[in-house]
Amino acid sequence: MTAQRPLDSEERVSTAPERDVLEAFLDAYREELISKLQGLSEQDARRRLVPSLTTLIGIVKHAAAVERNWFLHCLAQLPREQIAGNSTGDDASWEVDPSETIADIVAEYEDVCGQSRRLAADFELDDSVPHPRLGRVSLRYIYVHMIRELARHSGHADILREQLDARPEERG
Repeated sequence: MTAQRPLDSEERVSTAPERDVLEAFLDAYREELISKLQGLSEQDARRRLVPSLTTLIGIVKHAAAVERNWFLHCLAQLPREQIAGNSTGDDASWEVDPSETIADIVAEYEDVCGQSRRLAADFELDDSVPHPRLGRVSLRYIYVHMIRELARHSGHADILREQLDARPEERG
């Protein structure tokens, strides 16, 4: 008899309350992004395999900026000038300084995700906050938006990692 693989975190909440499901999926995608950097050299993490600014390390850096935008700026209503690091998710959010390592970027991302979790814990899913373009947004909307954002970037990261893993002759 073949042993079944253990359930993933998002599978363990298949009948849980809505909030637990949303948080499990969000955390699963956060972990997925980080996992794509595991075992890579600093050079490979920065390798551009597409014409855009997209790199594996850049995706994680950008994800940190998007977390800051939606949780610190939008949900907590902090002015951008009071938020350390990029909080817009613009083109600059993809840029990684040469002095920053994979470990630095992962630590930055994990820190901001922790801040996001702590902030969200003080809100109910239906609680809403002002948003300059949408009028108001609920925590539920922020969760779903972040799941969508991270799912897209996890797909990008899958493709980049597959390309890197298939091209060992180009590693340096």
